[in-house]
Amino acid sequence: MIHDVMPGAEEQLKKEMTTAYIGFDPTADSLHIGSLVQIMILVHLQKAGHKPLALVGGATGMVGDPSGKSAERNLLSKEELEHNLQGVKTQLERFLDFDCGENSAEMVNNYDWFKDFRFLDFIRDVGKHITVNYMMAKDSVKTRLETGLSFTEFSYQLVQGYDFYYLYKHKNCKLQLGGSDQWGNIVTGTELIRRMDNGEAFAITTPLIKKADGSKFGKTESGNVWLDKKRTTPYKFYQYWINSSDEDAKYYIRIFTLKSRDEVEQLEKEHNEAPNLRILQKALAEDITTRVHSKEELDKAIHASQILFGKSATNEINNIDEDTLLSVFEGVPKITITKSEMEATTNPIEFLSEITKGEIFPSKGEARRMIQGGGVSINKTKIENLDEMPPLKKLQDKYVLVQKGKKNYYLIEIE
Repeated sequence: MIHDVMPGAEEQLKKEMTTAYIGFDPTADSLHIGSLVQIMILVHLQKAGHKPLALVGGATGMVGDPSGKSAERNLLSKEELEHNLQGVKTQLERFLDFDCGENSAEMVNNYDWFKDFRFLDFIRDVGKHITVNYMMAKDSVKTRLETGLSFTEFSYQLVQGYDFYYLYKHKNCKLQLGGSDQWGNIVTGTELIRRMDNGEAFAITTPLIKKADGSKFGKTESGNVWLDKKRTTPYKFYQYWINSSDEDAKYYIRIFTLKSRDEVEQLEKEHNEAPNLRILQKALAEDITTRVHSKEELDKAIHASQILFGKSATNEINNIDEDTLLSVFEGVPKITITKSEMEATTNPIEFLSEITKGEIFPSKGEARRMIQGGGVSINKTKIENLDEMPPLKKLQDKYVLVQKGKKNYYLIEIE
């Protein structure tokens, strides 16, 4: 999990309980799984007896970090930032212990010390300690010189550097952690501490996670994989990890879980003996889904997976809520019929052809042939009687699930 370590950082951690911080960007009311590496570093730090600070950038969120960005982003209002900060805090509380005595985790917001900092005071008291040459040498600045960099973004590393200085002075914080793209900003902080206070502080960065196939970690066709279930359902979250390649799963399970070396190596051994069982992926997905959401949400996600990929029964489909049901069948053809149409249906052939407007079977003959071949199920129950509708228990009181063959699903909504 380590990419770069400033000389002296390891000695500092061995010497005493050390306060360390990571900054989280509050541009949304949820973190996504790209932030999980940083969260896990804080988890390890706290488990080793040190004190983690999670800094949410209420002030820096108003500026925007140019690191790794090709264009300047939209700035947020104070109200938007406040809403986002609350969402981020709730998520961090699932991982870090905020009430365990001396090394309790703590949330800090840099807006608290920047809100009354006047511009002239900042450029006089802070800006004079760092040269333009020093700031221009940073990759985050150099890579943007061609396309243009506003003064707002250029000043970002000074603002982040001052965060470190402030926490050093007021929280005895001697270590900043972050992704490898933050190295330049972090080092500016250690330099400010040295020049403004003749103090010593350190930096440790983590590697940026990449998938083995070269695609971006944490991204799907529909966008980011979020920690908030309103943005990414627990089912989709679970599926992201369960669909990891073998190579990625071996890497992820070391980074995103707290399993011991012996546990990981045993799982790998079992996985290699029967790769088709996806033992590594299941262990990874279950661990992370439980910690980000809950055991209850994990169970729902597994049920939902069994509906699509296993030999599940009607009662299993009824055990998931409507959001999960719609999440599982997102992209599946959806047909709307009325309650009276449903009640007037006398047999499955008519239901699967005429009542559903020919979208499942264009003709009664085709419906008949496939039912006779045992290839049609309603709510996961195979249709066997051509002349009589099976008793239908509507899912969530308004849906019926039709399966044609192995992979073709249709979700019928009854109005």
